[in-house]
Amino acid sequence: MLELRRLIEHHAWRYHVLDTPEIADAEYDHLFDELIALETAHPELITPESPSQRVGSAPGSGFTEVVHREPMLSLDKTTEASGIADWMTRTRRLAGDSASLTFTCEPKIDGVAVALVYEEGRLAQAATRGDGERGEDVTANVRTINTVPLRLDGRDFPQRFEVRGEIYMSHRDFESFNQRARERGEKTLVNPRNGAAGSLRQLDPVLTAARPLSMYCYSLGWAEGGWQPESHFEVLQAFKRWRLRVNPHVERVADAEAAMVYLKRLEAERDNLGYDIDGAVLKVDSLPLQRQLGALSRTPRWALAYKFAAEEATTRVVGVDFQVGRTGSITPVARLDPVFVGGVTVSNATLHNMDEVGRLDLHIGDTVLIRRAGDVIPQIMAVIAQQRTANAQPILLPQSCPVCGSVVERAGDEAVARCTGGINVCAAQRKEGLLHFASRRAMDIEGLGDKLIDALVDGGFVKRAADLFHLDLATLSALPRMAEKSGNNLLAAINRSRRTTLPRFIFALGIRDVGEATALNLARHFGSLDALMSADGTALEAVADVGPVVASRVGAFFGSPENRDAVVALRAAGVSFPELSPAEAGGEGDLPLAGQTWVLTGTLESMSRDAAKDKLEALGAKVAGSVSAKTHTVVAGPGAGSKLAKAETLGITILDEPAFIQRLAELAAN
Repeated sequence: MLELRRLIEHHAWRYHVLDTPEIADAEYDHLFDELIALETAHPELITPESPSQRVGSAPGSGFTEVVHREPMLSLDKTTEASGIADWMTRTRRLAGDSASLTFTCEPKIDGVAVALVYEEGRLAQAATRGDGERGEDVTANVRTINTVPLRLDGRDFPQRFEVRGEIYMSHRDFESFNQRARERGEKTLVNPRNGAAGSLRQLDPVLTAARPLSMYCYSLGWAEGGWQPESHFEVLQAFKRWRLRVNPHVERVADAEAAMVYLKRLEAERDNLGYDIDGAVLKVDSLPLQRQLGALSRTPRWALAYKFAAEEATTRVVGVDFQVGRTGSITPVARLDPVFVGGVTVSNATLHNMDEVGRLDLHIGDTVLIRRAGDVIPQIMAVIAQQRTANAQPILLPQSCPVCGSVVERAGDEAVARCTGGINVCAAQRKEGLLHFASRRAMDIEGLGDKLIDALVDGGFVKRAADLFHLDLATLSALPRMAEKSGNNLLAAINRSRRTTLPRFIFALGIRDVGEATALNLARHFGSLDALMSADGTALEAVADVGPVVASRVGAFFGSPENRDAVVALRAAGVSFPELSPAEAGGEGDLPLAGQTWVLTGTLESMSRDAAKDKLEALGAKVAGSVSAKTHTVVAGPGAGSKLAKAETLGITILDEPAFIQRLAELAAN
């Protein structure tokens, strides 16, 4: 039984912490079932640190108060580079100008701070930060978190010590949890931080066990048993040795300039980390110097928080507009009182569909919490119901299209309502379709943006995609903000786009539910457009990743006389693409990188990321946006951050740009 527990702990650590499982899920389940069977037969041998005990115990009536042996202090904050320089100068003066100082930098995770006490290597207690002096005992709940070891690995840990860290919910887990909640008609979580806090304070640990929580450990609270580490960095290395999870983005720096390099890199990677951070924490690395510097009443002198621009704010909904998309989808967009969030002023937020409006119980006039992350369109996360006014107005779906007046319909099994006018009737659908057709990953007509498409459609010059290839300089020069030079540049870009590839052309047609990956699979499977256009449902469903729904969309598109005429018109206008050779068609199995997943990160100097992606996909590879245990190779250019760090941790093959180009040349030669 002891050996079985050790084996389960090992594989849980590989899966949840390192993301490099060594066995399949079914094998892990078999080990776990075997343990449950043994413990059922011998209940007297069940121990609190057994993996079987993570499922949660019976609900309690409340949380017991815990007095922290060492206060969990707040941090001084700054948002300026000058604030970091001033803090470092002040710290050096207090430490003695002759002291040799280094600092650690680490992400400031936006979660819930906790303190874990380990005794003889076993988790004995977990408490929230509370007011810094007193917190709540949440041991039963923390025991359900897979990234928190119930028993430490190794033998060199102190007899008794406290680990401090942050419990959080990753973006992927947050979205998955909310998706399942919506499917069950249950309440969704507002944001990852509130989700983590609420999950940790569930009175029933079984409910906490159902929430996807994770934890990073970031400092030592106190220790007994003779362990006297010299630096914070040494502590974190010991934590990793004992299988306590430590953030991979911790670095040591020597001065303010190096700290700012780190901070700028971290902020640039912020939206790719997979979890929320609101800044970074800088700490004096030397623990003896930390003790010498001491603390003020509520903040330590040896640490500083650098805060990034806030990504959440509250504002008021002043109205709702309904936008019409390429496939006729009617999307409500909230108009907001302008508010500064995530480094920009926001005045609109997407609402996705009317189900989202209903889930939020959103009214015009409501005060709302909005969130903006990177370049993502701002979203309304929650309504602050307590501030709703008596004149708040419900939001109703329009019965007719706000652009063309056609009937708006909503299929019974769909969340999205759609304009029934179609691309030939609805100018909004026509404009969005043309914008998609000209986009970089489709026909790549540089310079043909939304304002120009508006002018071309509104002026009656372009009614379908083929009309773009019949434009002349006189027509373009007469449009607003178009001179002879810009007109010639656009005509040159249109002319270049005539020669494309079959996957790009299929994607450019804008078939509903056919994205880049599906277009590539269709092209590889059929080899020619004519073969694809004549394929029936059975033939379409034989394509990788194409199910009955997508097959019906493709069949309906090419079954429409108007769409077939549009394809004929494009070919007559000179649009061409080579058919795939037998080696390229018929699936991916014969291609040299078939079955491999590659990731591109950082900046490539000899080609664009899109060009590199095209080359890899042409060789059969799948190009993913994130690194996992299934990743085959990572191509890392200058500026590579968290993806490169994770690849190094997982032992994945990493190529710099020269090695990548050489690899492409070798594959082309073979």
